[in-house]
Amino acid sequence: MSLRERLTTIQHSQPQVSAPGEGVDSASYQALRAELHAQLLDRIDLEVMGRMSSDRLREELRILVERLIGEAGAALNASERKQIVVDIQNEIMGLGPIEPLLADPSVSDILVNTYKQVYVERAGRLEATPIRFDSDEHLMKVIDKIVSRVGRRVDESSPMVDARLPDGSRVNAIIPPLAIDGPLLSIRRFAVVPLKMDDLIRHRSLTPNLALLLGGMVKAKLNILISGGTGTGKTTLLNVLSSFIPPSERIVTIEDAAELQLQQPHVVRLETRPPNIEGKGEVTQRSLVRNSLRMRPDRIIVGEVRGAETLDMLQAMNTGHEGSMATVHANTPRDALTRIENMLGMAGLQLPQKAMRQQIASALTAVIQIARLSDGKRKVVSLSEITGLEGDIITMQDIFVYRQSGVDASGNVLGRFQATGVRPKFLERLAVFGVKLPDDMFDPNRVYD
Repeated sequence: MSLRERLTTIQHSQPQVSAPGEGVDSASYQALRAELHAQLLDRIDLEVMGRMSSDRLREELRILVERLIGEAGAALNASERKQIVVDIQNEIMGLGPIEPLLADPSVSDILVNTYKQVYVERAGRLEATPIRFDSDEHLMKVIDKIVSRVGRRVDESSPMVDARLPDGSRVNAIIPPLAIDGPLLSIRRFAVVPLKMDDLIRHRSLTPNLALLLGGMVKAKLNILISGGTGTGKTTLLNVLSSFIPPSERIVTIEDAAELQLQQPHVVRLETRPPNIEGKGEVTQRSLVRNSLRMRPDRIIVGEVRGAETLDMLQAMNTGHEGSMATVHANTPRDALTRIENMLGMAGLQLPQKAMRQQIASALTAVIQIARLSDGKRKVVSLSEITGLEGDIITMQDIFVYRQSGVDASGNVLGRFQATGVRPKFLERLAVFGVKLPDDMFDPNRVYD
């Protein structure tokens, strides 16, 4: 039985909106759309709708909306009728006004600054859009739809929430009273088709030689820390590097909001849980890292270390879980190690500074630093090897660096990738695992733009 045949028998009045005519203004259009949407919700059976395929539901909605437009007697032209049908389909089946942005592969971030203002990021640059929500209540409905899908909530008692979309995109919402001007929504997009190393090479985020070395480091089970600022692409790079893990290994991923898109067949995904309304039931990353050690993992991947779980992660790396990886917010490799040291202190253990640094130096093999440059492009700006401890200082050496030389007339950053000439100590381990590298890979005279 079709959706139209399951309409309720309630009698409906005509929508009280003026016929907008050929030059329909925005206010009249929004009022008509809101009224049609309300009438549609009155007439459809939501339980039946939930059992339909998306294609069939979209077609049924189109037919019903066009019938309601006819009943309303609204004088809309063909393009306006088509647009209002699409808008209402997006309201029912998707995330309303921002649904077209989610379908646009060029959009990497969607930033909703209250219902009146929506920005997007394309090619590393922010730009305003003409998209608007009808009201704060309209925006709140979309936020509730997102967070309820992953079993989370947002209200005055819990006005901040992290969630994710079905494609893995990261979502953050914050509402009044913390957001003074109205609800705020931030969506960090994830590509429907995960990026591969060849994509990073094509975008000049790194060089073919560096890509070969990084892939070899993952295959050789080196413990790697990816460091970078907000929006630099740490999770994307982590996802790309994880593709080099052999399919025979068991991988456990631990994240605040699950967004990694690993392609191996044996992947176990764990996600933290916030406290409930009584402040109970929270499950932290540290609890998940500890539990993962009992799950017989070959490798542990932590989406981002930000607290006491750092201690358990380093201990896992030191006790047989080689090849584990994590990301951390930091602007330089040295800052990344300092942050790791500070987070070890959050674990509550009164360890001497030298003991903490010894733990870090023995657990981590390399730090990959990634940055977003002033032109919006993301690049791996350094690969640094951790070589040990001298006195109380963790020693490091740069293997590859990106040297910025200036900016052209169009604002594009000029620079080049270059090996430092230092041959890393972990080359012997790569050879043991059968990783072969070109003889001239570490020649400092080889330069890539």
